Amino acid sequence: MPDYRPDPTLGNLRPSEIGIVDLASPFPGQRLGEILVGRGALRPDRLDRALWLQQSVGQAAGPLGRILLDEHLATRDAVDAGLALQRGVWQAPVSADGLEIEIIHPFGADRCLRHRLLPWRSRNGTVIVATARPASFEALRPDLEKAYGRVTMAIADEAAIIDTLVASCGEALVARAEARPERAHSVRGFSRLGLFSALLGVGLCLALTASVAPVILLNCLLGLAALALLSMSLLKLAALFACRRPPKVQIAIPPDIALRLPRISLLVPLLDEAAISGALVKRLRALEYPSDRLDVTLIVEASDTGTPGSLTRATLPPNWRIVTVPRGTVRTKPRALNYGLDFAEGDIIGVYDAENAPEPDQLRRIVAQFAVAAPDTVCLQGRLDFYNPRQNWLARCFTIDYAAWFRIVLPGIARLGLAVPLGGTTPFFRRAALEELGRWDAHNVTEDADLGIRLARAGYRTEMADTTTFEEANCRAMPWIRQRARWLKGYALTWAVHMRHPLRLWRDLGPRKFLGFQILFLGTTLLFLLAPLMWSLLALPLGLAHPATALPTGVLTGIVALFIGAEFINLVVNLRAVQTAKDRWLTGWTLTMPLYFPLAAIASYRALFGIALAPTQWEKTPHGLSLEAVRPPRPGIPRSDAGGSRKHG
Repeated sequence: MPDYRPDPTLGNLRPSEIGIVDLASPFPGQRLGEILVGRGALRPDRLDRALWLQQSVGQAAGPLGRILLDEHLATRDAVDAGLALQRGVWQAPVSADGLEIEIIHPFGADRCLRHRLLPWRSRNGTVIVATARPASFEALRPDLEKAYGRVTMAIADEAAIIDTLVASCGEALVARAEARPERAHSVRGFSRLGLFSALLGVGLCLALTASVAPVILLNCLLGLAALALLSMSLLKLAALFACRRPPKVQIAIPPDIALRLPRISLLVPLLDEAAISGALVKRLRALEYPSDRLDVTLIVEASDTGTPGSLTRATLPPNWRIVTVPRGTVRTKPRALNYGLDFAEGDIIGVYDAENAPEPDQLRRIVAQFAVAAPDTVCLQGRLDFYNPRQNWLARCFTIDYAAWFRIVLPGIARLGLAVPLGGTTPFFRRAALEELGRWDAHNVTEDADLGIRLARAGYRTEMADTTTFEEANCRAMPWIRQRARWLKGYALTWAVHMRHPLRLWRDLGPRKFLGFQILFLGTTLLFLLAPLMWSLLALPLGLAHPATALPTGVLTGIVALFIGAEFINLVVNLRAVQTAKDRWLTGWTLTMPLYFPLAAIASYRALFGIALAPTQWEKTPHGLSLEAVRPPRPGIPRSDAGGSRKHG
């Protein structure tokens, strides 16, 4: 290991003149563990354990200092002092007071936060970079030298580095969070005026055609609705057949990985969730995963005054942090996720919502599946289910809807090799791939589905995970319509974003995935917008006049048969989806689903107006109607063995 000493180019400046502490007693050639033991800061037996872990796990274990902190074998102050002594560098008491903020910008505040370093002071042409992770500094030295020229290292407290960056660069950090991913793959590439003009143009064309040839227009739209219905029905049927055999369940973590489990970071964006945040903390604390390998980032908005206080009263564990997102140009969940990711430390990133109740062994199942998955599998999507299906009729239908989607359609899509539109909660990512793709689109209100498509375009795979997260069914009519309108608005905008360059999308996805994308995103949108035309065919048996009578008899008969066949497929998929011990009682309620889907048609028109008037507006779903925490064990599947909060912003 190189012997690092204070850079001589700083001249004859005394440490006190630049605000740092010179330990003046380097230990050249000695290892960190030897220094800490020699200073009485580490017991020899604890050093032996850390070295054994480092040797057994290899590079994945990380540097010794990190192991000592993760395993609670030494204090952070002791490790920081030992690193400074070992490398012969200063310790810097960083804070926002006296910080030369302008020297941060060339490297980027978000990169500094992610790598836990801080360009702190500039003296005699040398930039002093404070860090708690010398190995990261060395890995980034070429980039730092490219940005600053000559650099030298100083050791600083990691929490102080984070606090200083947040206090000094909050606006820059939130601006970066809003600018992800690149404009070509983001809704922000569309102007609000452009979207409004496009929809207005389509509406005027339809109105003009209706005034000239109304029957022809209605029958053309009816044919388009029939095509969308046929495509979606065939996709559901294919998914049903693809799921006829359950997947093999992998719950055992390989021994080499179990020795030192990967670090998982959970991101939990919250907005006006004071009523439910206490239940959330209790549910997440029940996760069976070593606390030293898990960190939880609770992300709140600056405008939210109630949630932070409620979280603080809940007494958060030391490995949890509250991060406050400054005000910006948009206020969306993906913006909050982009901002919060820089605080997270894990190699695996998971996302939960405020009302979630994940199964206790969920994280171990995720680790086990990632361990045996192919390298190109970078995302695992867990199942979602509801813990309040008995609340009312709408909750029952929503439960059936979710069961069909997460137990039949999404698993079938994954097995068919199509691009998987992710759910908003319980996706888990390999961090490197998430960073490579530019994270979430801060301007897309279905950032999850969009990210699933971008993963597929980059050649990555998404698999369904054999684990369930329970959440609260949105079971009041208007909130349900607003939520579904947001989803449909996001689907339509996601389709528009990726279809900017259709040929490029075709090359990225290939013919099969391209077709699946059209069915899932364009087909879903058209299906609900044009559903009233299909339902209008019910006027024919009543002897009422209908423009469809102008169609050839064979064509009209085919459309009616398609309508009946699609309803039968929906019924079969719904029945198959609820055949579990938990949901079998819903079997009879599947017959009422035709009364449930008209709500989605109403939502589709609200989505249309949303695209025209407020494409990035996030209509929040209210939570807390049912605080029942349900964690039913899955029969027949054994559980795997389980092996002061910080606030920023």
